[in-house]
Amino acid sequence: MSKRMLFCVTAMAFSLCSFHAQAKEGFPLHIAVEFTDHAASAYIAQRMEWFEAEGIKPTFFSYISGMSLVSALGRGNIQAAYMCLLPAINARANASLAIKIVAGTHKHGYGLAVNADKVRTVKDLERADIRIGAVQAGGPVDAILLKTIQKYGLDRRKVLDRVRRMTPPMQIMAIRMGKLDAAFSPEHWLAMAEEAGFNILLSSQDVWPDMQGSVLLVKEDLIRNHPDIVRKLVAITGKATTWIKQNPEEAASVMAAQLHVAGDKVFPIEAAETTAKLAISPKAVRRSMGRLEYTIDIDPKGVQEAIDFAVRQGYIRKAFNANDILDLRFSQ
Repeated sequence: MSKRMLFCVTAMAFSLCSFHAQAKEGFPLHIAVEFTDHAASAYIAQRMEWFEAEGIKPTFFSYISGMSLVSALGRGNIQAAYMCLLPAINARANASLAIKIVAGTHKHGYGLAVNADKVRTVKDLERADIRIGAVQAGGPVDAILLKTIQKYGLDRRKVLDRVRRMTPPMQIMAIRMGKLDAAFSPEHWLAMAEEAGFNILLSSQDVWPDMQGSVLLVKEDLIRNHPDIVRKLVAITGKATTWIKQNPEEAASVMAAQLHVAGDKVFPIEAAETTAKLAISPKAVRRSMGRLEYTIDIDPKGVQEAIDFAVRQGYIRKAFNANDILDLRFSQ
C-alpha cells in the first residue's frame, strides 16, 4: 500500500471514529430556560434524561425572566429557548433575531398577589398608600398590569406612578419585609407570594382569556442545518407535557427540587444570590402548576393578538405577521 493510500485510509478511519464518538456523546445543544415552572417541560425532560435518550447533549442556562433571556438569544451559543411569548416577539422585532417558534409550552401563568388586609378590590390599586411591584416593562407580567388597568377602568397614571420595577425574587423579599402591598408576577413566584402571606386577587385568565404563555423557540440556522434535532426537541417537549398532566403530584415534587437546585445558577448573576435564598414547597408548586394549562398547541391568532398588543403598548415599533415567527410543522 502506498504512503498516500495509507494516509487516506487512516484519515477516513479517524473521521469515522470521531463521527461515532460524537453520535455516542450526543448532539451538543445550548438551551436557555426561564427560572419558573413555565419551563416545566424542559426541567422535567432534563431530570428524566429524555434529551440524552434522543441523542441530544443539552447544556441549560436559567434566566430569571424572559426579558433577561432575550439578551442571551443575541449570543451565538444559545440555540433554543423555553420562554414567554412577548419577550420572544420583542427579540424578533427589536433585535432582529433569526428565531422561530416551533411549539407552545403553556397558556396563562401570570397574575396579581396582594396583602388582603390592605387591598380588597382591584380599585384599591389607585390608592396613594398602596405599594405595587411588577417586573420589567415589555413582558407578559407588564401586559397583565396594563390589561388590568384597562379592564377595570383604573387611572393609568395613578397606578403606574407607584409601580416599583423589580425581579420576581426581589418581589418575594420585599413582601417578606413588608415593603409591598401588591405584586404582579409570573408563576411560580405568585405561589411563593402566597406562602409569604399574600392572596391571589386576579389571574391572567381574568383579563386576557386564552393568553399564550410560553413557547419553545429555536434559531433558524438550527432548523436549516439540523431539522431532526428540532423535531426531537418538540417531541420531547410534548412527552414531558403529557407526563406533567398524568403525574401532577410527582411533577410538582420534581419541579420544586429543580427550582431549588438551579437557584444559585440563575442569570443575570446579580439575581442569583437572592434567588438562592428562596425555596418553594412541592405543595406550592403543585398549586402554581395547576393554574397553568400545559400544552404544546399554539394558536397563530393568539400570537398575532400578542404582536398587535405589543405594538399598541410600544413594546415593539412595527407589527408583523405571526407566520413570520412561527414554524409549526414540527408540532403537527
